[in-house]
Amino acid sequence: MPKSYNQKLKILYLKDILYKYTDEEHPMSANEIADILGEYGIEAERKSIYSDIEMLAEYGLDIMKITGRDGGFFMGSREFELAELKLLVDAVMSSRFISRKRSEQLVKKLSSFADEYDADDLKRQLYSINRIKGQNESILYTVDMINSAIRAGKKIGFKYCEWTTDIKLVPRKDGGIYEVSPVTLIWDDEYYYLVAYDKEAGMVKHYRVDKMKDIFVSDEKQDKPAEKIDLSAYSGRMFGMFGGELTKIGLKCPKDKIGILIDRFGQDIKITGTGSDEVTVHTEVVLSGQFYGWIASVGPGIRLVSPQTAVNGMKDFLKENLAAY
Repeated sequence: MPKSYNQKLKILYLKDILYKYTDEEHPMSANEIADILGEYGIEAERKSIYSDIEMLAEYGLDIMKITGRDGGFFMGSREFELAELKLLVDAVMSSRFISRKRSEQLVKKLSSFADEYDADDLKRQLYSINRIKGQNESILYTVDMINSAIRAGKKIGFKYCEWTTDIKLVPRKDGGIYEVSPVTLIWDDEYYYLVAYDKEAGMVKHYRVDKMKDIFVSDEKQDKPAEKIDLSAYSGRMFGMFGGELTKIGLKCPKDKIGILIDRFGQDIKITGTGSDEVTVHTEVVLSGQFYGWIASVGPGIRLVSPQTAVNGMKDFLKENLAAY
């Protein structure tokens, strides 16, 4: 590339140099910056570098200056702090639905927001996390297509897969197409789920996004259920994304364990009996084996006490599981 052309790009290269090579512990002098610009075929005098840095600062970049013998310029703040980038890297690498290959690509993109010294820390963090990862490389495009269909008010079609004993995902219904009206996407238990209305079945259903294949957006408009779907019910009241109707329940627990129920169901609960050692928490859940299993997992201190149909369901769940042993 001709020098004269590169010269026009000097201020852009200067911005990249400050982002990539400098931070508070690694300031760079005008002479050092000029040397790197020279590697790009750009001639730069100290005075012109000072002028360009002032222009970048006026534009809005947080460029700091350290005076003295070992002083220089460095990028003060960036789009993301290192702690924020590490948090995002952890989230990407801990997500089961994102494949390892895709995770590494995303982490590489996130690392571009850090200087070269912090980028090395992010790469080391990448290989220190060992998690079971999904194998569906197209899941990000699937999520994007679902969101597009929701915005456009269109139905979607897809093949829905299940695991076989030889550890392969194969389509259900002999490869038949599922056609539903998408409502929203839910993150639950480390997986993405699609919440959708199935007009043929007349009910709301849930589908794990990583098991959806060959998705397409239909030309048909979405079907609307007779009753409005309460999306807030899906935050803490669904267990394992099993569908069904919400049931009002009562849970007794010692006061010192109330935090367990608040963490699970949120602050929108009713608490009675606060004058005694035990309180009763009133909320709504979708009754399922997953819910009864959760109650059993928190120990005998927390007990399901109403309604009686739910109590009977809990007893049957415990009997059936005990009989298996």
